[in-house]
Amino acid sequence: MRQNMGENRKREELLRIQYGDCDNPHSVLGRHLSGDGQIIRAYHPDACGMCLLFSDGRRYGMERAYGTDIFAVCFPGRDKTAYQLEAWFPDGNSYIYGDPYSYRSRITEEDLYLFGKGIHYKIYEKLGAHPMMIDGVKGVYFAVWAPAARRVSVVGDFCLWDGRRYQMRRHGSMGIFEIFIPGMDVGTIYKFEIKTKEGRLLLKTDPYGYSTQLRPGSSSIVTDLSTYHWDDQRYMRLRKKSDFRKMPMAVYEVHLPSWRRKGRNESEMLSYQELAHQLADYVKDMGYTHVELVGICEHPLDGSWGYQVTGYYAPTSRHGRPEDFMYFVDYLHNKGIGVILDWVPGHFPKDSHGLVRFDGTCLYEHPDPKKGEQPQWNTLVFDYSKTEVKNFLIANALFWLKKFHIDGIRVDAVASMLYLDFGREHGGWIPNRYGGRENLEAIEFIKHLNSIIKKQCEGAFMIAEESSAWHQVTGEPEQGGLGFDMKWNMGWMHDFLKYMRQDPAQRGAFHHDLIFSMAYVYDEQFIQVLSHDEVVHGKGSMIQKMPGIDEEKFANLRLAYGFMFAHPGKKLLFMGQEFAQWSEWNESKSLEWHLLNYGSHVRMQHYVSTLLHLYKKYKAFYELDYDRKGFEWISRNNSDQSVISFVRRSGDGRKNILFLCNFRKTGYERYRIGVPGQGLYKLILNTDDKKYGGEGKYKVKKRQMSEHWVCDGMGYSIETALPPLSMLAFEYSEER
Repeated sequence: MRQNMGENRKREELLRIQYGDCDNPHSVLGRHLSGDGQIIRAYHPDACGMCLLFSDGRRYGMERAYGTDIFAVCFPGRDKTAYQLEAWFPDGNSYIYGDPYSYRSRITEEDLYLFGKGIHYKIYEKLGAHPMMIDGVKGVYFAVWAPAARRVSVVGDFCLWDGRRYQMRRHGSMGIFEIFIPGMDVGTIYKFEIKTKEGRLLLKTDPYGYSTQLRPGSSSIVTDLSTYHWDDQRYMRLRKKSDFRKMPMAVYEVHLPSWRRKGRNESEMLSYQELAHQLADYVKDMGYTHVELVGICEHPLDGSWGYQVTGYYAPTSRHGRPEDFMYFVDYLHNKGIGVILDWVPGHFPKDSHGLVRFDGTCLYEHPDPKKGEQPQWNTLVFDYSKTEVKNFLIANALFWLKKFHIDGIRVDAVASMLYLDFGREHGGWIPNRYGGRENLEAIEFIKHLNSIIKKQCEGAFMIAEESSAWHQVTGEPEQGGLGFDMKWNMGWMHDFLKYMRQDPAQRGAFHHDLIFSMAYVYDEQFIQVLSHDEVVHGKGSMIQKMPGIDEEKFANLRLAYGFMFAHPGKKLLFMGQEFAQWSEWNESKSLEWHLLNYGSHVRMQHYVSTLLHLYKKYKAFYELDYDRKGFEWISRNNSDQSVISFVRRSGDGRKNILFLCNFRKTGYERYRIGVPGQGLYKLILNTDDKKYGGEGKYKVKKRQMSEHWVCDGMGYSIETALPPLSMLAFEYSEER
């Protein structure tokens, strides 16, 4: 009776494998003890016969079990001699392969515990696809988290996409599935076939996959990241010792596919290696300190700019392999250029091969549409209440910082994570347990994320693109802050651009928009941005925003950039705006580099480069960005003339800079301005200079001593010519 029951159970297990419905095939297939001997079972649905081949030369024929496509052989002894399997097919062909069910698990109890707690910060080294050697045999180890799945398999060309072939073992209650496939190598294309509880079959890209096919393909590619040898050790050592808060940071925001193209009609994207050389030369020559890369994580739709991610651990294949992207970062580092990555932990798209309903259930997204969908973008929102989901994201940020030596991460759409009602209409969201609109789980996730990065990635920084007035975005988590290092100053961006769009004669009525940012600039650690978001969707390019005829537009833009760099905070400017591209940014085309055949655009580019090099030369531009001692108004309320003046100071009080800005079309041959003290004031920048495209009609003295003449509430002053629509910058040192 017991023997019959055991036989029935064994037959049921074999049939589950036969029909691709088993979540623990290792319990049946592979090598197992049987009485005083052993039994080895193997499954091959297309084979008409199989043999067992031992490494010592022994050979055993295998027989079908219970009429299935599972073959078995019994033999005496308990030795662990290595073996392979030979499968024979009806056409007379055969092939020999290693048995994937003869290898022990690579997932430990500690892995399960840490992942369950959400603190397995190197989970990407366990989940995903990893080339390795086990028991002297080379192959690839696969693991994936899919707790609700009935069965998970690795599929690809190597098994004719037959999900019955490489069924994976469920490890523990966490729902991690794993398998080691001997003989498989780097470059293999694969997906996970997931059988849901309802019996549906899903084909999914590996959430932890390091590389993905070029669109429209969506399969993952087995990749070995350990083969690249980094050459940026000196840069990384210096980064650890540097305090970015007191360092210059002028960021060139770049969308790599549209920065520059090649081929007929510029139809081809540059490779990572081509981009490394061309972009590094350009950025270094211009004077930028960092590049920020828009949309590097793999995404299927070019038009999403990379903000709808399907491959969080894979750099986009549009420009080459992951190793090529490593070269890109390495090369820029050796040119002294930092690399910042755009990162999107707030939402993901609904592409069927991606994270959506990954195991047939809402695994990565929140199950309630009022919390799990973002109607504004038609995307899904991560479920921050799940420790495994938070672990996926936190480990992903660490992955880019550690494996790819990224210097900083700019977190996209932070406000969409913080507020439960973001982008949702009344009644379309769920309040938190206190009845509020704050997403408490997301807040905890953000604090955890920033805290662990500070601990593990010395010298790296986190930037928030946060569009609301959330308090203490850059405050320490221990003191109620979110823990970011910097925040995009989007309030300044919107107010300032609103001001600059006005006819200069009408700017007096909008004077508050010009000066208001100084009322809150020290509440956070800001980065002043004129980003890609401001030059798309009908907003016009930066030069288009400026009022007046062409000459006035260029004068306004020089003034705008000058004021931006004079304002406290780090800097970011989107590509193409440095040479005043006329058209809005189009992600499907190269920048309008042909405009550099025209003098006005060449001079604008030269002006921005001069501004960048001055910025790096004078500590007053950046050293006290986040210290009130670094800024002082001289005159801020002259709305009648739309003229303002202020001082930026360095830490030692030497080579400070006095700025004088005229936002009207009226110029002055003689304009008196108060100055901080007695001494020599040397002109270092005049935006109206002819070499920058200005008129140069007003003769501004290069050097002048201050006079004991009260002006603007100051005991000393200077008198200077002040051109229309211009900024003047004077270097001076304070007496100690």
